[in-house]
Amino acid sequence: MEIGTYISIITLNVNGLNAPTKRHRLAEWIQKQDPYICCLQETHFRPRDTYRLKVRGWKKIFHANGNQKKAGVAILISDKIDFKIRTIKRDKEGHYIMIKGSIQKEDITIVNIYAPNIGAPQYIRQILTTIKGEINSNTFIVGDFNTPLSPMDRSSKMKINKETQL
Repeated sequence: MEIGTYISIITLNVNGLNAPTKRHRLAEWIQKQDPYICCLQETHFRPRDTYRLKVRGWKKIFHANGNQKKAGVAILISDKIDFKIRTIKRDKEGHYIMIKGSIQKEDITIVNIYAPNIGAPQYIRQILTTIKGEINSNTFIVGDFNTPLSPMDRSSKMKINKETQL
């Protein structure tokens, strides 16, 4: 199957994939959504556990994981597209992964970020500054940024700005 003028990417915070039933449900969901690329956050895998994530029709799976069962990101590439990997860059804590490659001779970069709950804006700024020279107009940056878009998006536990209470 050839890729058209668009590329479909889905991203999901899975909040842990150590339970077999959760991995099975995720695999079914991915197959039902049928994207070209799937980015996952909070896989909670350790490096030795990554073999557990299998989805039929998705042989190219790239992970970044820490040594504890927390954080963790993954990028899955569908077998339906001819993705050729060139480089992989990841951190040791499992908060981000960047893959560079090509689809039909067109260069593409995918960055998947799971920002820590505390200090998310600073972390995102740091990552983007670090990879600034490696991104261009064919770069997709996705993930769970753990940052509310507006004061209304904050949880009830967070301090609410007085302007939103009017």
